[in-house]
Amino acid sequence: MNALSIVVGLLYAVICVALVVIVLSQEGKEQGLGAIGGGFTPDTYWNKIKGRSREGMLKKITVLCSVLFVVLSVLLSMSFL
Repeated sequence: MNALSIVVGLLYAVICVALVVIVLSQEGKEQGLGAIGGGFTPDTYWNKIKGRSREGMLKKITVLCSVLFVVLSVLLSMSFL
């Protein structure tokens, strides 16, 4: 094992733990069965600023960690490093 694969393996483990923590810290959708019919979301002030709130930031970080997780998974499985 070379140093690069050790670093990537450690980075992969850190991203895995971060992804679990971030997903568990997010709030649920709470729409219930209303989401089946398309779900009505009124045009409120909260819905307009949701992307700049804590939940919006957590969603963006979740997407980033998920992409890094998939990319590192593919690289590690190909034994590219």
